[in-house]
Amino acid sequence: MVQLKRNLLSVALASAAMMLAAQAHAQSTPAADQTEQEAAAAKKRDDAKNLDTVVVTGIRGGIERAIDTKKNATSIVEAVSSEDIGKLPDISIAESIARLPGLAAQRVAGRAQVISVRGLSPDFATTLLNGRELVSTGDNRSVEFDQYPSELMAGVTVYKTPDASMVGQGLSGTLDMRTVRPLDYDKSVFAISGRMQRNSLGSAGNTDADGNRFNVSYIGQSSDRRVGFTVGYSHSDTPIQENQVGLYEPWQAIGDGWRPGVAAGTFYSDGIKALRRTGYTKRDGVMASLEFRPSDAWISTLDAFHSKATQEDTANQFEVNLGDYNGGFGRINITNPQINGNNTFTGGTVANLYPLVRGMYNKREDTIKAFGWKNEFFVGGTTIVADASWSKANRDELNLENNTQLAPVPSLDTLALTYSSDGFSQMVPGRDYSDASKLFLRNTIYGSGYGKTPKVEDELLSLKLGATMPAPESMGWLSSIDFGVNYADRSKAKRQPEGNINVGAQGDTVIGSEFQYGLVDLGFAGIGYIPSWNVPGAVAKYMTFNPVENLNYLIPKAWTVDETILTGYLRANIDTELGSVPVRGNIGLQIQQVDQSSASNYWDASRPAGQEVQPINRGKKYTDVLPSMNLAFSLSDDQTLRVALARQVARPRVDQLRSSLEFGVDTSKPIPEPGAGGGNPELDPWRANALDISYEKYFGTKAYVAAAVFYKQLSSYIFTQPRDGYDFTDLLAGYVLPPGVTTPPKTTGIYTAPYNGKGGKLQGLELTASLPFNLWSQALDGFGIVASASFTDSNIKIRDPESASSVGNADITLPGLSDQVYNLTAYYERNGFEARVNNRRRSDFIGEIGDFAANRKSRYVVGENITDAQIGYSFGEGRLKGLGLQLQVSNLTNESYRTYAGDKDRPLEHIEWGRTVLLGVSYKF
Repeated sequence: MVQLKRNLLSVALASAAMMLAAQAHAQSTPAADQTEQEAAAAKKRDDAKNLDTVVVTGIRGGIERAIDTKKNATSIVEAVSSEDIGKLPDISIAESIARLPGLAAQRVAGRAQVISVRGLSPDFATTLLNGRELVSTGDNRSVEFDQYPSELMAGVTVYKTPDASMVGQGLSGTLDMRTVRPLDYDKSVFAISGRMQRNSLGSAGNTDADGNRFNVSYIGQSSDRRVGFTVGYSHSDTPIQENQVGLYEPWQAIGDGWRPGVAAGTFYSDGIKALRRTGYTKRDGVMASLEFRPSDAWISTLDAFHSKATQEDTANQFEVNLGDYNGGFGRINITNPQINGNNTFTGGTVANLYPLVRGMYNKREDTIKAFGWKNEFFVGGTTIVADASWSKANRDELNLENNTQLAPVPSLDTLALTYSSDGFSQMVPGRDYSDASKLFLRNTIYGSGYGKTPKVEDELLSLKLGATMPAPESMGWLSSIDFGVNYADRSKAKRQPEGNINVGAQGDTVIGSEFQYGLVDLGFAGIGYIPSWNVPGAVAKYMTFNPVENLNYLIPKAWTVDETILTGYLRANIDTELGSVPVRGNIGLQIQQVDQSSASNYWDASRPAGQEVQPINRGKKYTDVLPSMNLAFSLSDDQTLRVALARQVARPRVDQLRSSLEFGVDTSKPIPEPGAGGGNPELDPWRANALDISYEKYFGTKAYVAAAVFYKQLSSYIFTQPRDGYDFTDLLAGYVLPPGVTTPPKTTGIYTAPYNGKGGKLQGLELTASLPFNLWSQALDGFGIVASASFTDSNIKIRDPESASSVGNADITLPGLSDQVYNLTAYYERNGFEARVNNRRRSDFIGEIGDFAANRKSRYVVGENITDAQIGYSFGEGRLKGLGLQLQVSNLTNESYRTYAGDKDRPLEHIEWGRTVLLGVSYKF
């Protein structure tokens, strides 16, 4: 493919505009008289107000509405549409989105949570709700989709190519979730549904395997159809059940004598753990919309969304350190070591270990609020739009752990280890760890416990004013012109107090029976049973926990990032012909002015007592000019050829923009040298030039096949790297030389932080087919498939020192990039009966995963193969009309989640979340 350069993109857009203008001029006709112009303007106003009535059906209805969205769009889009009121086809909105061509989900805690678009990590995509950018409960921008109940969404449109009027567009794509518009319906609708669910891993600890979901929606209109109102409520209570075996990072080639019994050069991990996690996630969501049309000249729409989610879980863990760290009780010894052909340690017998039995507790509360008020005014042939929106997200967490060991001290053990790259690794202890009365809370080799209380607040205010007016008669190739401005003000702050959890004055103690939940089975890892207990209760009674923020290593963990973005846009909407070929689309320009800054503190140990904490504020302003073009050529036989060119940007991750850092001066060198590591508020965004071509063949609105290619030339890529020559003059302003050092430090040194590094190309091919089988034979009426395959490649290589322990020191591919992604849905729907099986696959990729310290780490993730299935029946007549029954199975084959360190024979995590069975009933009238 031709490499896109900035000047080439601009010339291409200008050439296309002149070509269309010349063609339109050649075909121009005498101007219509004033009466005809007024009639045309009135028709446009009527079209804007008199929306089509929504016809609600089942699987095929949802597919047809999604096809209609794709067919009529001027951009290259993918869409998923609700089959019925409150009835998207999946447990979460993320799973629905992940079925679309070129998209893939990454599972977190067993749920599809974040979405990669076209092989780029979730940070490159932007998520909107009713066209407005959303905040996030995570540390960054990427939206955690499981916060948004699928039952409250009417559908999702994914824009793979932007246009100039799209505010908040992403670089890889823009995902716009849509709620119901009540005046789109010709009558009132009330829908209610409920589902019971069970996880296949069964009950354990204090949590059972059962959950439930309930939702209710109402859509109503006034008798004169000037006022419409919709409200929806969704509740879910989902069990958390998890089996996991994990190995320590890093896998490293050990030196001579490092691990007695293992030869130098062998790749070895210094620890292994197995755990059973149990708990629940409860989520309550409310959506409401009010449409008001007091006259033909004004439409006002008010949207509100609120979601509150609570996740509470306890992990009971057996863990051993296999390194040279055994609490002072001698060195380990390994006999019968198993070393494979890749020089990797895969098992053996390890003696002189002192295992831990750990209890880990996590409670997380997320709240999202979003409001929007849009007003449309029709003045002559001009439409004026004013839209104000506000959203806010809060996350509060409590993370606790406490550690127990067998008494008397030390009670050393011998384990038989067998590592597996495609199943649970095994560790068989020689002692029994099931008796809670023999396990003591004490100052173990990892201390007695540790805790954290992270807090995140994200707030976004946006104001938009725009207009659409008829194009001048002299520009007959244009139908209309859009222009406007948007102002966005966003602030995100994070705090993370933490500290040791210490055994109280009573000293070593067992955990009382009043806190014991019972035994959990770690037999999947060869261990057997261990106790589970109420971790917060044990901490409150036997231990002390006072989280703080003022220690030198904690101070950088608190930061605030502020952004203001002023966006102006101009878009010309094209509706003309090239020869005999109708052409529609748009060409435009968007200008973004960004002012980003961050405030934090750092620790300077050289300053006098009480003055070590110093503020640091940094930032940057920049402007991006973003031309774009989307052309759709309507060929014969219901074929469409689309061509899109655009310059795209994605703002840096929020945690990368933090100003916080860890600072110090190396006085061991002849000339002391400063150094630091942290964030970089002076980052430029990711930028790319993009070319998209899509061929689509439609069969009305019932079926289509498509093939699309895309090419993105990223001018830079942001990744963490050490850079010499950083100017530390400001930080050294109050530096005091330590005793015995007389030479002033250098003013420059190494700063390890995110930087804009070398970019590269990303290219791909996407194939899609949505085909009901009655296209070939009426005997197959009701059967159909929706299938897609995506193939993506990139020459971008990054090296992230923060993740070297996981992915090695070699250059790695783009996080989130799977070379191959497949989706296949086979369905049957007829006479009220419906059945569907979906399989989605993705090849291996590098995922970004939070570690214990809440830092993002890159890890190789084994490609997944997830299958879901459902059957249902809806009564279409008689006394039971409107009643529906449904049986659904998620993760039918209980596909595990696996990560590894560079080579698959060096496993890191093997996690099993089980399959989920749901039985539901719904009623609509």
